Amino acid sequence: MRGLPERGPGLGTGSSSRPGEMFPVRGESPLRCGDMDHNSAPPAAVLAAFGATEPAEPLSGGQGTAWRCGALVLKPVALASETPWRAGVLCHLPEGDGFRVARPVPAADGSWSSGGWEASRWLPGAADPYRPDEVIRAGAAFHAAVAGLPRPRFLDVRDDPWARADRLAFGESEGEGDTGAAGSAEGPGSVLLKPLLAERRPVSAPSQLVHGDLLGNVLFAPDAPPAVIDWALYWRPEAWAAAVVAVDAVCWWEAGAPLLERWSGLPEWRQMLLRALVFRIAAHTEPLSGAQEGAYARAADLVLAAAEGRG
Repeated sequence: MRGLPERGPGLGTGSSSRPGEMFPVRGESPLRCGDMDHNSAPPAAVLAAFGATEPAEPLSGGQGTAWRCGALVLKPVALASETPWRAGVLCHLPEGDGFRVARPVPAADGSWSSGGWEASRWLPGAADPYRPDEVIRAGAAFHAAVAGLPRPRFLDVRDDPWARADRLAFGESEGEGDTGAAGSAEGPGSVLLKPLLAERRPVSAPSQLVHGDLLGNVLFAPDAPPAVIDWALYWRPEAWAAAVVAVDAVCWWEAGAPLLERWSGLPEWRQMLLRALVFRIAAHTEPLSGAQEGAYARAADLVLAAAEGRG
């Protein structure tokens, strides 16, 4: 798997771009469907299945696997059991003043995927990582809309670098095993991880379905609510998703202590920040560059000094 770039995540520029270049490539997970080249354009049969009549054009940002075909965005399926579940939720999810979503589009046979690809409506807008407060507020509106959903079973079978890093962050894994693997406390970034892990305390905030990768996946457009795209599903406290936004902004987009202080009223805020930063560091599969170490070290100093937040 590829390592991470010097700066940070790429940015969503349409309804199916994600900042995956900050992290190991999801497409190399063994949970991917099939053995296709996910940097290739969707084949003609897939375009026909979704009724796409315009040529496929690659979308910039993210992992480079999403393609726009007129009013549609197509991307490879990541986890076969997740795609229909997510589509079933998003196609019926009521939108409000606080957010909009890219509605999934079924194939001609009524299924939510075809030939290892899925489709959604293209939405205008662009991500702006210098607006983390607005991203957090859009995420809160989205999370309120999905708060009553039960935990899907497919979360139990995910074993990609993000899932392993998430489990380590919340103490559901001791991070043992291959010392070079993502999700290992002895893997890349271990020197940074140890003081963060040592400061964790039990948390009582309830978990729900959240979007764990919001900063580059909220699109802003004139005269429209923010668009929440590319739902990275996790079952965690809502404040943790906000903490991931804050940590990403601190690491890569010049935010600082004032951002962390503005959101310190969220439940168990310092504990969520600790877990968010562990999550980001532990997802690496290759040694950190000097720039990455510096960014994470600065964030760690701010997180360790952060207020606890309300209990």
